[in-house]
Amino acid sequence: MERCKTKVYPDNLPTTSVVIVFHNEAWSTLLRTVHSVINRSPRQMLEEIILVDDASERDFLKRPLENYVKKLKVPVYVIRMEQRSGLIRARLKGAAASKGQVITFLDAHCECTVGWLEPLLARIKADRRTVVCPIIDVISDDTFEYMAGSDMTYGGFNWKLNFRWYPVPQREMDRRKGDRTLPVRTPTMAGGLFSIDRNYFQEIGTYDAGMDIWGGENLEISFRIWQCGGTLEIVTCSHVGHVFRKATPYTFPGGTGQIINKNNRRLAEVWMDEFKNFFYIISPGVTKVDYGDISSRAGLRQKLQCKPFSWYLENVYPDSQIPRHYFSLGEIRNVETNQCLDNMARKENEKVGIFNCHGMGGNQVFSYTANKEIRTDDLCLDVSKLNGPVTMLKCHHLKGNQLWEYDPVKLTLLHVNSNQCLDKATEDDSQVPSIRDCNGNRSQQWLLRNVTLPETL
Repeated sequence: MERCKTKVYPDNLPTTSVVIVFHNEAWSTLLRTVHSVINRSPRQMLEEIILVDDASERDFLKRPLENYVKKLKVPVYVIRMEQRSGLIRARLKGAAASKGQVITFLDAHCECTVGWLEPLLARIKADRRTVVCPIIDVISDDTFEYMAGSDMTYGGFNWKLNFRWYPVPQREMDRRKGDRTLPVRTPTMAGGLFSIDRNYFQEIGTYDAGMDIWGGENLEISFRIWQCGGTLEIVTCSHVGHVFRKATPYTFPGGTGQIINKNNRRLAEVWMDEFKNFFYIISPGVTKVDYGDISSRAGLRQKLQCKPFSWYLENVYPDSQIPRHYFSLGEIRNVETNQCLDNMARKENEKVGIFNCHGMGGNQVFSYTANKEIRTDDLCLDVSKLNGPVTMLKCHHLKGNQLWEYDPVKLTLLHVNSNQCLDKATEDDSQVPSIRDCNGNRSQQWLLRNVTLPETL
């Protein structure tokens, strides 16, 4: 942005060590990352570059790489993991070897832009408990074309604890008084690219070393930063390009699902309090995973006197897909057919379905919220016309067509706007629920899983 180009930063910014983990990375992308750091960082701010080799098998990443980096005009060190350890433990090894006042983590397939570093270091100088990310620009993995990323999105997550980009909400725009060059407070970070004060990284517990390989560590550190008194920001005047690959080119020892389930279970158990149930009910397989000993992480949370997850949802991420107050979470079962509402993995503007109840969570998990919405992640059941089918639209929290009253005696779900009841099917499609005039039939009776309704509802 033009206004970023005129910003002036203090001369005495902290120094940074740039830590880059790689595993069987291409020579060209790895060296593009290294050279862009050297060429586009003020020399007095760049302490060193630490390359951590996570047990690569390619010969050119061994002696040839060491010989090459010795000739560079900035200290570049190659550290080797003895066995494949994954991103988390490799980063911890690189951080332990670092000497800069700030640690900047980058992926091994990046390109730093002119002026990328100063805005990051300036924020940390202003407050050492601020953890900062650049805007991540996109480098095509087909053509290597460079495309600017957006300053209008920030990091969030869905019920499955998948990181997602969402539009920056109006309240955050208002907080910055319309100045898009000011940093965006972000609930979570993507995890590949960020800077953190080295001492602060130690104080808040680095990474959870009980996590394996990769996955979930970005949400874990995001929750921890916010709940334990820090701030997480996207600095909109800092841009770093990143090659987004269509598929992961390397394997996960033990299988991707098993590792990510274990990591997510650890973060849910330590940081999410009762809200972990959203994750467990939608992904019941996670509860069968051995997630190891979390006593030291629970102890860290206690020692740092971190706030509850409800505080995080209330104050940091009120736009979260997880409703802060809800009456039921799980399946919604039709009394007559014994079938369940199912989102059928459909997207926004598509019809909700009804399908045999399978008890596996996933697409059959709905929440009946205190706002009287029926939610499936960030979509709400919505009806726009009498006797019409039920569709899924983005939750707008304005009641209207998304307002439903559950009667725990009659077991009916009344669509308030139309004064009609949710029925098992439309006239022409047995797989698509609709609303019809309330008639007391069993086809309009629904059992909500785990429902706890207040007396006044």
